[in-house]
Amino acid sequence: MDWKFNAEDLGQIVIGAFALGVPISFSEEAWQLSESLPLLNLSVLVVLTLAFMGLYAYQSMFGQNIRKRVPVFLVRVFGAYLITYLVVCLILFSLNQFPLIDNWVVAVKRALIIAMPASMGAIIVDSFDKE
Repeated sequence: MDWKFNAEDLGQIVIGAFALGVPISFSEEAWQLSESLPLLNLSVLVVLTLAFMGLYAYQSMFGQNIRKRVPVFLVRVFGAYLITYLVVCLILFSLNQFPLIDNWVVAVKRALIIAMPASMGAIIVDSFDKE
């Protein structure tokens, strides 16, 4: 695995994020949780998400051969999370559940909460054709 990131990789991440992001985005529980979840808990959720994405990417895409590819690994994990977050924002916007203008804190929190399961779908689908 080198530094290349092509349209196929982008498509895989978007499809994986969409596949798990859509059902959760329709959940009223996720909408309500975004209004009440404290910042500390949200931070822990984001850290856990990145940790699990990293663990999965390490095991399935990079294996034991990561020493010389740590920057590629980090870019892959954080890039997949960022793309997932944007996909979730788009899904929530299309459902009129992304109040960016009226209440941007809730909008950001809502997207971060839903990005957790969506990011796992994204990294799993992204790993299908790697090494």
